[in-house]
Amino acid sequence: MTLRIFAALPALLVCLSLSSAHADTPPVRGAGSSAAKLVYQAWSEAFARDGGSAIDYAAVGSSKGLKAIQAREVDFGASDVAPAAEVLTRDGLVVIPTVVSGVAPIVNLPELNQRPLRLDGPTLAAIFMGEVTRWNDPAIRALNPGAALPAAGIRVVTRSDGSGTTYNFTDYLNKVSPAWKARFGANTAIAWPDAVIPAKGSGGVVAAVGQTPGAIGYVDYTYVLKGALRTVEMKNSAGRFVSPSIDSFRAALNASAWHSRGDFSQTLTEQPGAESWPITMGTFVLLPKVMDEAAGVATLRFFTWAFMHGDELASLAHFVRLPDGVQAKAYRALATITSPDGAPIAYASLGQ
Repeated sequence: MTLRIFAALPALLVCLSLSSAHADTPPVRGAGSSAAKLVYQAWSEAFARDGGSAIDYAAVGSSKGLKAIQAREVDFGASDVAPAAEVLTRDGLVVIPTVVSGVAPIVNLPELNQRPLRLDGPTLAAIFMGEVTRWNDPAIRALNPGAALPAAGIRVVTRSDGSGTTYNFTDYLNKVSPAWKARFGANTAIAWPDAVIPAKGSGGVVAAVGQTPGAIGYVDYTYVLKGALRTVEMKNSAGRFVSPSIDSFRAALNASAWHSRGDFSQTLTEQPGAESWPITMGTFVLLPKVMDEAAGVATLRFFTWAFMHGDELASLAHFVRLPDGVQAKAYRALATITSPDGAPIAYASLGQ
């Protein structure tokens, strides 16, 4: 973490210490994004080794994570979508970005051997709308001259559960295809065409695509790495074909308002730049503005520790760290959380 971040931190958060953590502290409970599971797992394991509380995280999807924190069933929710300001106000929540990753289309096309499949946004949208139905369609052939594209039908695999991965995927399609925008829009759950193969969770999408010749689906990037999956090269806003990778996610992040202004209110899809992956996404945690003191202290300790010590772990888990300006805003947001009597949780933690 750079000196600029330390200069921006509220002093009360800088002073948080793990040395006072108690072995009998109840675990911090979280639920939500399956895309972010690996980074929270890496952070929680290192946090425990450093004397922190155990973290009990359930990767149930962004929609269920939001519902769980709205019902106060967990200490934090995790989502790949930042709720609108009116939702945060209504539900008494604070949103904090944590890391950046991306969504990758995956295919089961052994006929291509090692040759990558190339698509652009409008063609990808047409496939998921059910308008391009065969792999040798002229639109796909034009993007892959000379490729041995089969005449087989395209089998589209989609998420059946509410998902931040789906939101970011459809947010991208919304930006590049007027037809998609008019018919479907961007959402965590979509009324897909009848012919799709529904699958629960990213793991379900991976399994369904792997078992179905001619299939295409979409998953967050960590699943691509875990399963050595065949991804698609996408044509980005600069007209370049790029692959999903940490470098292409970072390029999109660096071209965004997240980097230039510390503004994380916009999605990271379809950012400018020759190296930018067009379906880059951020992931977030949702915390109550008012928390029970014991749970609040433990939860704030965890996320403060993660921002101060977790950058390398995030990179090892194949995520991109937040820009300094966004990290500073995250710290300031943490400092606003209070106990029921109105005392800042961070102050209470100093006396533990």
